[in-house]
Amino acid sequence: MTISSSLNAGVAGLNANATKLATISDNIANASTYGYKRAATDFESMVIGNSRGAGKYSAGGVRASSSRLIDERGAIVGTANALDLAVSGRGMLPVIPSVKLSDGGLGTQPIMMTTTGSFRIDADGVVKTDSGLVLLGWPANISGDIPIRPRDSASGLEAVVIRANQTAADPTTRIGLGINLPASDTAVGASGAPIPLSVQYYSNLGTTETLTLDFTPGVPVAPATSATNSWTMVIRDSASNGAVVGEYELTFDDTRGAGGTLASVTTTSGGAYSAAAGTIALSVAGGPIALSLGRPGQAGGVTQLADSFLPTAITRDGSPTGNLTAVEVDENGYVNATYDTGFVRRLYQIPLVDVPNVNGLTALGNQTFEVSPDSGSFLLWDAGDGPTGSVMGFAREGSATDVAAELTALITTQRAYSSNAKVIQTVDEMLQETTNIKR
Repeated sequence: MTISSSLNAGVAGLNANATKLATISDNIANASTYGYKRAATDFESMVIGNSRGAGKYSAGGVRASSSRLIDERGAIVGTANALDLAVSGRGMLPVIPSVKLSDGGLGTQPIMMTTTGSFRIDADGVVKTDSGLVLLGWPANISGDIPIRPRDSASGLEAVVIRANQTAADPTTRIGLGINLPASDTAVGASGAPIPLSVQYYSNLGTTETLTLDFTPGVPVAPATSATNSWTMVIRDSASNGAVVGEYELTFDDTRGAGGTLASVTTTSGGAYSAAAGTIALSVAGGPIALSLGRPGQAGGVTQLADSFLPTAITRDGSPTGNLTAVEVDENGYVNATYDTGFVRRLYQIPLVDVPNVNGLTALGNQTFEVSPDSGSFLLWDAGDGPTGSVMGFAREGSATDVAAELTALITTQRAYSSNAKVIQTVDEMLQETTNIKR
């Protein structure tokens, strides 16, 4: 009976609009929730087969389907916390509830993901949110490099742990010698007195050591009448109790245009000299050091000009032992620790998780999501590679809710609900008339 189908259609309309009202209320309630993804309800008509030209019609009603629009992103909001993280563009941060961690690892637990989080370092050094979501990443090795890790599995991920009381030393790996040796010291009649030079460096243990370099000029021997333009460089290391770690013969060019530049470096003992790089591979007790003298024929480095010894530019990298002062995450997802000596060490890399169908993810609490059969399997990307965006520190992603649009939808939903209720009222009155026929 068509009048009964009208009643069923009206009830279906009430249920559908009640479902839409639930999503609207959820969206409005989370208008200020960081990282909230808007829920949407779509209506689909239900058609009951009717014979063409039968002269009657049966109402099928409406069916509501709800979904979470995870691919919609909220505005990025700046904050004052370095570990407030948001993803600008595609991709999500890997996280896991702290209660599911097993000895600092994931165990067999699947990872969860979120687009933003306000992370803090707890008493154990674990980086997590107040709701217990632990940030996951790939740990760096001692040199700051990230080893190769599986991209289609979470097996390489670990909980990001940062000890607030940690110290670190940055050993010296390169020293640049920018000095000028007096050309007059290699001329006939020169005294041949050596010229000493001390250069400090930092060892692998953070101690301050000294390289002592003695430059002894080659004085012409009679009957020679021209300058030798050569020097003997002897290097001693304080970490080896002053032992000689290298001896080299330096010869300088005296031609027009290239005069004063290195012509050649001959190794007597110690590490080899690379003409292509202009460096000596110096092996000292405090660790290997590349000592830069300059390339043959090139300006800069060690030169021989005029009659004065001038240390023009002596540079080195490294720093003494320092205490941790700050932790930040850069746009590539690298977690960098800064120490009070100015040394910066890379501790972790936070990959970005991506799936083929973002809206197919299963929505969980605390604005987190999990892989489902509809989303497809996940892949871990370096931030900025492939389809993924960048990681932003000092930032949170705001709610994707547009309050004005939701209030407008609320009005139309209320009207639609009232209209369906009117249909039910009308059907009731018609059925009452049918009942009155018997009287």
